[in-house]
Amino acid sequence: MKVSLLLVGKTVNKHFVELIDEYAGRVKHYIGFEIVTIPELKNTKNLSVDQQKQMEGELILKQLQSGDYVVLLDEHGKEFRSIEFSKYMEQKMLSVNKRLVFVIGGPYGFSQDVYGKANEKISLSKMTFSHQMIRLIFVEQLYRAMTIMKGEPYHHE
Repeated sequence: MKVSLLLVGKTVNKHFVELIDEYAGRVKHYIGFEIVTIPELKNTKNLSVDQQKQMEGELILKQLQSGDYVVLLDEHGKEFRSIEFSKYMEQKMLSVNKRLVFVIGGPYGFSQDVYGKANEKISLSKMTFSHQMIRLIFVEQLYRAMTIMKGEPYHHE
């Protein structure tokens, strides 16, 4: 199984980029992992929020492959403690045959078509974080989950 993180728009904050790259590199020691960035939409001034979500949704759906297990990072999704997320990942590693794809949408969320394609939704917090920041938080939590699975000392209870 391979894990993919699908993002809309590149990460612009250089500090976030460095840290995301650091944790992504660490994750790769445990499991196949890639970050796929969909280009941000251009000339959105004359587009409604729904039109933007629809256009981003089409780009997201083009990146998905047959057999992918799709998990949206969404404020209405299931929340986990880090240890629970580790158990979730362990279960997915046993049950997902192809790719486990986590998706972080654009600033307005997901289109109905993307929601329709998703197998489930998870939330990283009840709080709202910027789309730039949530990328770092997710990759760090994925790394943390891997270290918990392996019984390594990164996570403290």
